[in-house]
Amino acid sequence: MQSWLSILLLFALGLGFGAFTVVISQFLGPRAVTPEKQAPYECGVPPVGDARERQSVKFYLVAMVFLLFDIEVAFLYPWAMALRDLGWTGFFQIVTFMAILLAGYVYIWRKGVLDWGPAEARARMAARAARVADGSRTAA
Repeated sequence: MQSWLSILLLFALGLGFGAFTVVISQFLGPRAVTPEKQAPYECGVPPVGDARERQSVKFYLVAMVFLLFDIEVAFLYPWAMALRDLGWTGFFQIVTFMAILLAGYVYIWRKGVLDWGPAEARARMAARAARVADGSRTAA
């Protein structure tokens, strides 16, 4: 029962601290409303355009790749902590895991997911068009 009491106390302290800071800011905080304070904050950059404009697919691809490779660390940390207990079996398992990740990284690199600039996209599209043109010449 003692462990549950500690958790309950920690939860109550966290909730109390959050409520206290919100209430005290109402009394001590400035009340002047200005257009700058009402504007959405975008990392110090003045907002331009509509918030509902379309984003490039590359943005989402890079975000997904980041998440995938970031989750890799969640698997590497417990492995590193249990390295001595796992022995050679664990070593070969993590080498296989890293080989699969490396293959995925090479795949996304070759597909051009990591190319951000328009020059790279134009060069990639020109190379693809040249391959298609060479393929149609050999087929004829």
